[in-house]
Order: sequence, then structure tokens, then C-alpha cells
Amino acid sequence: MEVRVKNIVKEFARFPALENVSLDIRSGELIALLGPSGSGKTTLLRLIAGLETPTTGQIFFGDEDASQKTVQQRNIGFVFQHYALFRHMTVLENVSFGLKVRSGDRRPPADEIRRRALELLDLVQLSGLETRYPAQLSGGQRQRVALARAMAVEPNVLLLDEPFGALDAQVRRELRKWLRDIHDHTGHTTVFVTHDQEEALELADRVVVMSKGKIEQVGTADEIYDTPASPFVYGFIGESNVLPVRIEGGEIWFEDRPIGVKAEGHADGDGRLYFRPHDIEMLEGCGGCLAGIVTASRRVAGTRHVEVSTGASNASVEIELPIDRGNVDGSRLAFRPKKWTLFR
Repeated sequence: MEVRVKNIVKEFARFPALENVSLDIRSGELIALLGPSGSGKTTLLRLIAGLETPTTGQIFFGDEDASQKTVQQRNIGFVFQHYALFRHMTVLENVSFGLKVRSGDRRPPADEIRRRALELLDLVQLSGLETRYPAQLSGGQRQRVALARAMAVEPNVLLLDEPFGALDAQVRRELRKWLRDIHDHTGHTTVFVTHDQEEALELADRVVVMSKGKIEQVGTADEIYDTPASPFVYGFIGESNVLPVRIEGGEIWFEDRPIGVKAEGHADGDGRLYFRPHDIEMLEGCGGCLAGIVTASRRVAGTRHVEVSTGASNASVEIELPIDRGNVDGSRLAFRPKKWTLFR
């Protein structure tokens, strides 16, 4: 099911939670809404679900305007961060619930409900646990039950609000791969909210980066990471450095010297130079470079990240070094960005 969000504005007591947001979600796509707290990602998810009504704008399911339809009329599957399972029901009863409460001819026969629920429990790798209660399950198992319950109604769209937020890091990693496999198997149009960029980049077909009620960029993991569309996206996704620079005659200058980086096609004037800690080349000495004193270092997996105080302004940047470089605290390093972006 294709979902189109068109010029959505959502206000709470005149506070703008979303400002003129438009988004096309392709049928069968797994898409992530990513952003810091207060960016509007959960509000957008709730609007798609029908749990909130837009102040202005429309939401289409296929060619049909669903803006004023209820959750039930939209046939949404919703998975919450804290599972929202019925504690007094068994696993099988929880998964079957959405089908059992359907009215009239929309409710399948009892044996069909049981068959579908057992199939889903097998799909989410919980076969044999159908008689247990939620309190007898681990957090990861409860989230699998919640997903099976959401899929049981064969939803037009599957929505997940911080689905792994209540789980520890190791379980989160395991469930990411599992959710991707489930999505590829079922083909549901799926939208999930997260503030975890690693989760979004690993799982989603496309990532929607949001800030202050607006969409900053929509793209694949590679597009978002390698070609950020704004300073916010560059700073929010991955690790990055930013230095105040100026452009003169097609060269980038930091403070009183060129840094050996060409900026052909960029007009003269002030700008901000963004680059990532690993996108640098180390230099033994240079006529044009960035240089400074190492003020701190820390090991990050198989690399060493060091903070370098550069220039008269003591602007600090972080660069990545091989672990065999050893202790560099207090030493002077010279380097140059290999891959960078200028924002004016």
C-alpha cells in the first residue's frame, strides 16, 4: 500500500509540531523516521496511523484520502515501544485478538484465526510458547509477539514506534536483522520511528531525517551519510567536524593560511567546512594543511580517535588514526581532509 503525506501541518495548542510536511512512501517499502526528540517523527507516525488528526493537509492510502478515517478504517498494524500486550492473555490470545474483535463478516472463523496466529508465531520464531503469558517472556520475545499481533490483521501499513527502545543493545542488534528478514518475507509497507541512526541506516530502504517539525532529507543510507543535504544532517548522522573557513580564489583558508584543499566553483566568502574523522590524510609536514596539538585520545574498536586543538582560535576537531599509531597525547599532527562538504 502506497502512503502519501501531502502538506501536513500539525499544531498542538498553536505549537507547530509539523510544518508543511510532504512524503511519499512506496508500496512494500521499509522506511525510517529518524531525528532527535521533538523533531516530529512520532507525531508523523501517529498521523499516518489515524491516532492524530492533521491541522491542515492530507494523507492518502493509495489513491484514497484517509485523512479523516479511523485507525480501524485504515487497517493499521501498530507496534509500540513498550509492547502494549494484554497481560491476562496468552501469547496465542494476544496474537489472535485483532481478528477476534472484528465485526460481522470481517471476522474469520475460529479455526482460521488459530491457524493464522500459529503461522505468525512460527514466522517470529516463537512456536511452542503460545500458552505462555507476557510476564513469562523476555523483552525481545514480547516485542516479537507485539509484531505478530500487528501483522495478524493483514494491515495495509505496519507502523512501529521505537520498537527496540526498551531493549538492551545486544537484543536490539539481533532484532534488527530479524525485522529486516520479516519485512522481506511479508512485504508489508512499514514505517518505523527511531532516534538511533545506526538502526535506521542498517534497516531501512530509505531514511527520513527530521528536525524541528520538518523533513531535512530523504534518501538511502548511502545518500544520507555520503551526501548530507544540510548542516543538520551532516552533524546528526555519524561523526563530523566543522570549522569556520573562507574561500579565496578557489582555495579554502582556515584562519591565516590555505589548507591545501581546492574549492573550485565556490564563490569567495565565508563558509563552514564539514568532514568526518576518518576522511583525512596524515602529513609529515605541509605548506598547506590543518595542524594542531593532540589534547585527548580514546580507543574506538580497532581505531584511535584523537582530539586536536587547531589554530589560534583553538578550534577542536576529532580525527581517526590507526591503533598501531600508539600514544599521541601532546604531540603535533598535520592532516588534510580528503572528503569534505562546504556549507555557506
